[in-house]
Amino acid sequence: MKLHAAAILLIFWLGMFTVHKVKGSAGSQPMRKFSCVDLSTRQLNIRNLVSYRKQQVPVNATVFITTKGIKICVNSNQKWVQTAMKKIDQKHAIKGK
Repeated sequence: MKLHAAAILLIFWLGMFTVHKVKGSAGSQPMRKFSCVDLSTRQLNIRNLVSYRKQQVPVNATVFITTKGIKICVNSNQKWVQTAMKKIDQKHAIKGK
């Protein structure tokens, strides 16, 4: 009887350890960054943009973030995109002072 109880306890303990390890492994995986695969062709209203970041893989793009937190991918080589990035940089420079 003692052997039977010990076996059940061992199986229970191994089951709990396995569940804990699986949860820990999955939870510790880094979140994948937002990545552009398609580019918008529309010119955006610069007043609605709060920040940006550049991306090179899988496509060369600028990712603008709007006041509502929406991420929009555009072609970095467009003139209005360069102007928008400069305006955003200026806003951040003023806030930083």
